[in-house]
Amino acid sequence: MICPHCERNLLRKERTGNRCSHCSRSYALDPKTNPLRLNDLRVRRITTALTDGGRIGIVPDQLWYALSRKRLRDSEFGRGCLGGAFMAAGFVTVIAIFAEAPVLLIASAALLLIGLGITVARAMGAGTGIPPVGREAFPALALSPWRSVYGALPPGVLDTTGSTVGASAPADAADTTGVLVCPDRAVVAFLVADGLPARHGLTVVRSAAEAGAVPSKGPVLVLRDCDAAGELLVRHLRDALPGRTVIDVGPPLRTVRALPQAVPYRDPRRKPSPADLRLLTDLGTYTPEELKWLGQGWRFPLVGLPPARLLSVVERVAGQVSRGVDPERRRAADLGFLTWPEPTGPDPVGGA
Repeated sequence: MICPHCERNLLRKERTGNRCSHCSRSYALDPKTNPLRLNDLRVRRITTALTDGGRIGIVPDQLWYALSRKRLRDSEFGRGCLGGAFMAAGFVTVIAIFAEAPVLLIASAALLLIGLGITVARAMGAGTGIPPVGREAFPALALSPWRSVYGALPPGVLDTTGSTVGASAPADAADTTGVLVCPDRAVVAFLVADGLPARHGLTVVRSAAEAGAVPSKGPVLVLRDCDAAGELLVRHLRDALPGRTVIDVGPPLRTVRALPQAVPYRDPRRKPSPADLRLLTDLGTYTPEELKWLGQGWRFPLVGLPPARLLSVVERVAGQVSRGVDPERRRAADLGFLTWPEPTGPDPVGGA
């Protein structure tokens, strides 16, 4: 790896104890010992891309996803066992032939079957999409060592330790133009830190019950993950808030799945229930292949969207809502003062 301080190429023996033997300075992350194979230079590069060169702040969950993407694309299921099974089978076969021991041929066949089974499982996607480091474990495994060495989080990463961000309302209830429902606490913290809800007079809540308790009669914006739970959340809100305008701001499943840079992940513990799958089927808007994908627990999380793009989309929709409530803003919008262009360009973090 490259030393983040003196930029010397270090062999494993030259960086004992996460310290460069050339400049004698400590670094935070070693790809040989970190489960995400991280190094300090890569973290800095990805953080710079996510924060748009320091223009915006991001939350640790967004950094977790960006640093996990490369590993999510590849399956490591049985990687060590696969080569070992075939090598052992070949070795046992040679011994069996020279020793004329038929019993060893049976053992060799068993090892070959194991190897073939692992190969087939890998080809069918076993292990693909499962994060090697969970979202909850990321701060302890990556950010704590970083803070110990550098005294702070990477530049632009917001400290959400112990955060109790929940509902966020304008100072004056009369200024509330609508409600933004977002179940993801990290995304709420990201939006609040940017000041987006305050700019547009939005009350931010995390559930349908909280949305119903807000006195505003304005539209309800729903910002959710692209997964089974997120798809059902919009329907649940429309059922729970009759007479209210409910706008789905979340990314459309079909559109996101078609993007080459979008990398989904899955959590086998959070598969939708059979009842939820029946509800999704009854909606009639998903193909059988999409229903199967959702049923396996696959998802595109909000924290996986480029932060600048996420802000831009929510800003644009929130602006349209506030312009619809405020006549002065509506007249300004007609003159083009409050239009926000859609960000374009390549994937900001590439294949990270």
